[in-house]
Amino acid sequence: MTSRLRVVVDTNALVSRLLLPNSVPARAVRLAIAQHRVVASDATVMELADVLSRRKFDSYVTVEERKQFLRLFGRIVEIVPILHVVRVCSDPKDDKFLELAVNAAADVVMTGDAHLLALNPFRGTRIVTPAAFLEQDHSLTRAADDPVIGLGNALPPEAGRAP
Repeated sequence: MTSRLRVVVDTNALVSRLLLPNSVPARAVRLAIAQHRVVASDATVMELADVLSRRKFDSYVTVEERKQFLRLFGRIVEIVPILHVVRVCSDPKDDKFLELAVNAAADVVMTGDAHLLALNPFRGTRIVTPAAFLEQDHSLTRAADDPVIGLGNALPPEAGRAP
């Protein structure tokens, strides 16, 4: 059995999970939730809440579905206090994910963000794409396809359809 990793998931992967539930990022998020320990900070949860409140998502998922997603996410993650500030990313908005990785002693940051990926590895934490996260351990990919695991079924099947 593989030990549980401490995983930081960036906002784009989480939004993909909600909008495109069969996408690679969505499968990677489900795997992280099912097999590992997902960590977040107040700043990363606030960013997720801000992004999910944007009207541009109204035609894809309802406000109530987005609120439910955020509530469920808040229940399953470990909230880590930020005691050590990090300011190294070429996009300062992404520093919050590096701060979280450092303060949580995370094993991996899952992101599609080029600014973060360029820093791999960062202080002992791997920074990988959702696809690379899925490929790391083929024995775990079955969990990502299981529709009854964690956030995999947090929303009804009709929710989260994008054109």
